[in-house]
Amino acid sequence: MCGIVGIYLKSEKFKDSLGSMLSDMLVNMSSRGSDSAGFAVYKEEDKEKNFKYSLCLNGIDYEKFKKEIENKITILNIEKNSDHVIIKAKNKPSDVIKILNKNFSKISIVGYGKSIEIFKQVGEPKNVVKKFNLKSFSGTHGIGHTRMATESAITTDGSHPYSTGEDECLVHNGSLSNHNNLRRKLKKGGINFHSENDTEVAAGYISKNLSNKKSLNDTLKGALKDLDGFYTFVVGTRKGFAVLRDEIACKPAVIAETDDYVAIASEFQAMAHLPDVNNAKIFEPEPGMVYSWGN
Repeated sequence: MCGIVGIYLKSEKFKDSLGSMLSDMLVNMSSRGSDSAGFAVYKEEDKEKNFKYSLCLNGIDYEKFKKEIENKITILNIEKNSDHVIIKAKNKPSDVIKILNKNFSKISIVGYGKSIEIFKQVGEPKNVVKKFNLKSFSGTHGIGHTRMATESAITTDGSHPYSTGEDECLVHNGSLSNHNNLRRKLKKGGINFHSENDTEVAAGYISKNLSNKKSLNDTLKGALKDLDGFYTFVVGTRKGFAVLRDEIACKPAVIAETDDYVAIASEFQAMAHLPDVNNAKIFEPEPGMVYSWGN
């Protein structure tokens, strides 16, 4: 059992409140998972040619890392947030990832893209959101996860969201039964994995299909055939997010939509504090149907 949350802003009215809204949603989902928590926030950037890299230092000294990495890539900005670092650079992802893997193997590449920032860590959700000061974040949309570990270890690498492609991420409530076979197949196709978590395999599956020019809608429809198990997915992209429940739909989800935002959560209690939620259109996503906003 895990908790998933997400907000997509349909207007700029709550842009500066996104982090506060998402923070309260995550804390309210602590009852569904208190082993770890994480979130991805999407922010509009002025210069689309630059990339951002979300890194977890994993105990590496920040000042030493900063000095070394500045000699290897063209950094425009580097910002530390607790044990995570956000680097903005001109270098393309393939080059930066190669440099990081070769020279800083202990550091986790949590995500990368032109607008995404990802933070995740073990511990109770209220402590994780406080650690990264999520309430202070602004943005266009965001998703989050509270984890109750089942099939893999309680580590940062085992926490959600998972990102295996540019500006892509996934949070998941459920379990996949064929993830080992699918992992082997995706590895042969060039997808790298950093945990034994089944959600990372689902993220890799989505990234692989999107890289092959499939639409997000077609990719998620294909997942109903290719991914065995029980799941509710929230997939984040640069433009928005999408929701999918498997055809059995035993994992709960509820959506609240107003003129200003769309919110998704495992339980309504996570959204009870949201502005004007009492006047929202509230519904459960239908089994096997893809719901998408912004994409």
